[in-house]
Amino acid sequence: MSELVLINVSGRDKPGLTSEITGIMGQYHVRILDIGQAVIHDHLTWGILIEIPDESKSSPVIRDLLFRLHSLDLQVRFAPITIDEYQQWAEGRNRACYIVTLLSRDIKAEQIARVSAITARHGLNIDNISRLSARPSLNPSDNRIACVEFSVRGTPSDLEQLRADFLHIAGEMNVDIAFQEDSIFRRNRRLVVFDMDSTLIDAEVIDELALEAGVGPQVAEITERAMQGELDFSQSFAERLALLKGLDESVLEGIAARLRLTEGAEHLILSLKSLGYRTAILSGGFTYFAHHLQQKLGIDYVYANELEIENGKVTGRVAGQIVDGRRKAELLLEIAEREHISREQVIAVGDGANDLPMLSQAGLGVAFRAKPLVKESARHSISTLGLDAILYLIGYRENDSLQIGK
Repeated sequence: MSELVLINVSGRDKPGLTSEITGIMGQYHVRILDIGQAVIHDHLTWGILIEIPDESKSSPVIRDLLFRLHSLDLQVRFAPITIDEYQQWAEGRNRACYIVTLLSRDIKAEQIARVSAITARHGLNIDNISRLSARPSLNPSDNRIACVEFSVRGTPSDLEQLRADFLHIAGEMNVDIAFQEDSIFRRNRRLVVFDMDSTLIDAEVIDELALEAGVGPQVAEITERAMQGELDFSQSFAERLALLKGLDESVLEGIAARLRLTEGAEHLILSLKSLGYRTAILSGGFTYFAHHLQQKLGIDYVYANELEIENGKVTGRVAGQIVDGRRKAELLLEIAEREHISREQVIAVGDGANDLPMLSQAGLGVAFRAKPLVKESARHSISTLGLDAILYLIGYRENDSLQIGK
């Protein structure tokens, strides 16, 4: 009968090692059942599960490998594997696979320990751990971004409790943790739709308009309550808008000029466009400012509220249908249909309660620096990093930015 052997190699990495090792195996007609390699700080860890045919026997193969690896100053360990052990392992590979993404300014050992403890408690086994972000600087003044991705396998008994556990430790340790099924859709997103205010830009435009109109405190209070989900969006929007009646149209240009993009927004949009994604703004704000962003960032679709102006003055009303939470969800589905993609291929990003309907419709809904109610209700959230951290949720690696920039 053939023999199964697990081989683990470690030591200083150098070019040509894989060729050397598999070249020896090839002389004995060895079959590769599994293989994996990782290099950390020029130190190699290499594993391979092989099947040695009966006619070759294991002794000559192991002898030749041991001699060559020793001459290369590499450590090696051989472990025989039974047929039953292999079959049990192979059947386990058919279990559901998930991706856990840990996002932080710095990755600490405690964070890894807490995340891995939760996966183990819910019956998930870690298959692989990868660093997606660049190697961190040792300079504490640098703007750090760190991301580690875990590939886990198993069947959790309570997905909602698992997500709640991750959300709990994320709040305790000031990190973000995303948990996704590792499906074909995760690797094939095609459309990203954004809320505008406090998502793409670091402001609520209606509050900026209110400051110009001299009603800032009144409008800001209503805005906050609406974003927290305490007020119906359409009703609160009408109340705030009515307070702007008589505002001179000339102030709009100045407000648009001083709007600041949120951290990572420009990098995210540039990267998405380079990767062939379509993008959209679905906003309860105003088209004047959304079109300003569209020109600046190259956004493909814009849907927002049309601020009604007569004789150079804001009337306190909007022209046409209000873009509220329900309408955002409808628009997401309409754009997906127009682009001939499924909703599972859509990413939606927002911060307020009126964004929850579209977040729930998307294959990947992300609450960005969101209010507590929204963060708890959304399946994924980002609070500690900039908007471009979303790239890591689709498997983006830091080296990809070099290729995108070419």
